[in-house]
Amino acid sequence: MKFLIVEDEESLRNSINQYLTVEGNICDHASTYEQGYQKLSIYDYDCILLDLTLPDGEGLQLLKYLKKINKADGVLIISARNSLDQKIEGLSLGADDYLIKPFHLSELYARVQSIVRRRHFNGNSIFHFNEIEIDTTAKETKVNGKPVYLTRKEFELLLYFVVNKNKVISKAAAVVHIWGDDADMADSFDFIYTHIKNVRKKLTDSGCKDYFHSVYGVGYKFTDS
Repeated sequence: MKFLIVEDEESLRNSINQYLTVEGNICDHASTYEQGYQKLSIYDYDCILLDLTLPDGEGLQLLKYLKKINKADGVLIISARNSLDQKIEGLSLGADDYLIKPFHLSELYARVQSIVRRRHFNGNSIFHFNEIEIDTTAKETKVNGKPVYLTRKEFELLLYFVVNKNKVISKAAAVVHIWGDDADMADSFDFIYTHIKNVRKKLTDSGCKDYFHSVYGVGYKFTDS
């Protein structure tokens, strides 16, 4: 999964980033309103962890902007503001959940996972696409009930395409989603071809139909049609 951490407190931002990364996720960061605004304008996220008090603006304005541009990213507000009115305002504006600081990182991750499950998998942690079974909690993949061993990046790549099935995904979008901020340092996005080739081979060798289709000059589409 790919997350955006909008948090100006460096130690907390780093702690969240380390915890989520160890769990196998990709994290982008923003320490100011402006940085958060730029990230939201360009990229899509499975969930945004949004602080309300930022040095150059108000986190709720970022939430309003997100809804204004009709993006469906999940939002978990993380804030020291614990008044009932503040919680109601945040949730009324479209946040999926509200977590009061200080919090345990394990609870933060559990809430984030809950948001992602509701948004992408109808509340389930196991997702099915024909003969493919993806366990988003255990990070395991099966084809016709038998395990398929994917690397962490390959697993995230497959999950990204399955979640966005029937949509044309550009090479740039796939790379940015899976590699996050590190993708900006790449000279080209052609290496995504190798990763998709590896995923396709592992799936088809396990008896799976090949659902990856190249779209000339654009990217790839994951579809059974």
